[in-house]
Amino acid sequence: MTHEIFRRTFLVSAMAVPFTAMAQDEPESTAATPEACVAIEADATRLACYDRVLGRRAGDTQAADAAAELAAELAKQERNASAPESDASLRERARHRLGSVFGHDDQYAEALANAGKGSLLDSRWELAKDSKLGVFQMRAYKPVYLFPAFWTSDTNKTPTSPNPDNTVAEPQNLTSVEAKFQLSFKTKFAENLFGDNGDLWGAYTQSSRWQVYNAEESRPFRETNYEPEVMLVFRNNYSLGGWKGRMTAIGVNHQSNGRSDPLSRSWNRVMLNVGLDRENWAFVVRPWWRIPDGSDDDNPDIQNYIGRGDAMLVYSKNGHEFSLLGRHSLRGGDDSHGSVQMDWGFPIDRTLRGHLQLFHGYGESLIDYNHKATYVGLGISLLEWF
Repeated sequence: MTHEIFRRTFLVSAMAVPFTAMAQDEPESTAATPEACVAIEADATRLACYDRVLGRRAGDTQAADAAAELAAELAKQERNASAPESDASLRERARHRLGSVFGHDDQYAEALANAGKGSLLDSRWELAKDSKLGVFQMRAYKPVYLFPAFWTSDTNKTPTSPNPDNTVAEPQNLTSVEAKFQLSFKTKFAENLFGDNGDLWGAYTQSSRWQVYNAEESRPFRETNYEPEVMLVFRNNYSLGGWKGRMTAIGVNHQSNGRSDPLSRSWNRVMLNVGLDRENWAFVVRPWWRIPDGSDDDNPDIQNYIGRGDAMLVYSKNGHEFSLLGRHSLRGGDDSHGSVQMDWGFPIDRTLRGHLQLFHGYGESLIDYNHKATYVGLGISLLEWF
């Protein structure tokens, strides 16, 4: 029996060798030098720097996935070869079933816990066992950018809502060109809450629209949206049409603009997050349920405009990153509304990146949740999705 276990464990390890060898043959990026990363203090940021400099190697991820698949198959064969179901204790059966969901306590644990190591979503959420960097490490979340020019086809001078207390009576003096910037980060509060899986993350995103060219109105901030959230993230390992299911998360999200009536807008949501990736692609779907605000609701019909879920597709390669984000109300007739947003982050030189953003539809910001327009932004990017 010991010899058989050793043989299977050896197979799991050996499975990774061909893919690792393939990865070592891939050329490294020369966009920067590893020495430039040494001075970075934060572990997470320094690791991300090395990833960019040396290039993410798909072979490493393929090897991790192959090892995990083999380990899962060998573990299944071993369970099937053990005592019949009728002879197994209730406690033992429960242990195996829970282990398949949250963790693994057999000789295949290492390979199973490192499924997807090095993939796009693993680089964002530290899903694999060897990717985890500990708690309270500041990490990038959504893109961080500055648009000196952010143009709209239709300025919303009289924001409205079904709640009469949140309807503007006097038109505002606004310009069609303003500046926009976004800040976003996340950190992990706890690791491996369920065996070798389940991490608790907190995140914060802030995006502002600044009427910097509106000297007549003393250059006010037209709208700022604040979005804190908490998420419980689980590693997955399944295949779906050539894609790898990497993660599932459940979280609570608050979004508001911090203003008084009639310009106040806010809502709270419970969100499900399902992420898949393949090579240079990532696909994330987020359905959500709005937590009711009662009778004093700033925007009671917000789900019929901003939507009840969104889906995002990202492609990242050679310093270029494209993302396509779609939202919809998931309703028909007069309640059928949504939006689409395209972002392109691109290198300008070794230290400067550009960012182009196109948006069409409802809800570019909370104050414009039921206002349809086209927006175009161009500027510089500090951080992208990956």
